[in-house]
Amino acid sequence: MSTPLRIGMTCYPTFGGSGVIATEIGLSMAKRGHRVHFICYEVPFRLDGFFENVFFHAVEARDYPLFEHSPYPLALASKMVEVATYEKLDLLHVHYAIPHATSAYLARQILAANAPKVITTLHGTDITVVGSDASFLPITRFSIAQSDGITVPSEYLRRATYEKLYVPPAVPIEVIPNFVDTERFKPAPSKGWEHLPRLFPALNGAAKSRNRPPVLIHNSNFRPLKRVEDVVRIFAGVREHIPCVLVLVGDGPERSRIEGMVHALGLSDWVCFLGAQLHFLEVLENSDVFLLPSETESFGLAALEAMSCGLPVVASKVGGLPEVIANGEHGLLHPVGDIGGMVASVRKLLEDAAYYQRMSAAARRSVEEKWKREPMVDRYEAYYRRVLGQTPRTIE
Repeated sequence: MSTPLRIGMTCYPTFGGSGVIATEIGLSMAKRGHRVHFICYEVPFRLDGFFENVFFHAVEARDYPLFEHSPYPLALASKMVEVATYEKLDLLHVHYAIPHATSAYLARQILAANAPKVITTLHGTDITVVGSDASFLPITRFSIAQSDGITVPSEYLRRATYEKLYVPPAVPIEVIPNFVDTERFKPAPSKGWEHLPRLFPALNGAAKSRNRPPVLIHNSNFRPLKRVEDVVRIFAGVREHIPCVLVLVGDGPERSRIEGMVHALGLSDWVCFLGAQLHFLEVLENSDVFLLPSETESFGLAALEAMSCGLPVVASKVGGLPEVIANGEHGLLHPVGDIGGMVASVRKLLEDAAYYQRMSAAARRSVEEKWKREPMVDRYEAYYRRVLGQTPRTIE
């Protein structure tokens, strides 16, 4: 049996995909006997209980009158030094480049010969938006290239890292796709009705006839890049022909505007804002179509979880989504902003039962064949062990 590893894991503990994947990797490694230390400013939301071999270390960025902004990156580096020293970490696995990779680099400089190896996993907007911003680009590029290992979830993001950040081609980047727990995210035995009248009080009268309307669903952090306005417009277009309902899961800067839009369109009885939810699997598996009309997606973990539940996905043909969704097989892809095309795709799925069933089954089958958790965690563990013998790279 291989020697257990001592792993430090840093991620944003919020509802984004990077925190989900980091937590799932950590929990899977812990189940394999490795000791995993989460070093974050809050407990990651999927770390919602006691797990053997899992430990949490809070990063406290104290406010001082001198500091106009929180010195979180420095506090994180100090906590990394502390945990690495006391727990004798073999490696730090940081998710999202800024500031986590930078903090890890600083911690490694402080620890010198006793420093753990550093693996940076890039997730998307840390490269395509934040990292490529001129004010961050030099330090983002430097921090990435100084990592002992670099992973990304898609070929698209691998190319973007080289092209947008001008990372030297000599710096190797490993593609390890995101994954899903197929035992947890699986199709419901039958599409339930019970929760719908609670989410949509206007449906109470229809409950007696058990005439269940189709359910469209979207899950995101409600940033402009997610184009939640397009989600609502797609729903409005479908509802002109089919009496469906829409569930919106998540929260963020666009939510208030989108709620106002829903009321202005007279759709408030048929749109449910669930807000940020730790657990919404029951709603997801009992929905029918997942909408993801994003401006950009490095991979699309939310789409993958929906596919694992047997939901066809109607999405934008951008970023890493074509690597996850085979157009016409287990989802339908359109150019960004093609509201009419997406409306037509959703209508076809809902109006042709045989077509829907074929696509639903193909979505689930694809996840079981390509995106299961354990094979991807195998790849991470093998990569960990490979990196432990490597040395840092430098930018020339």
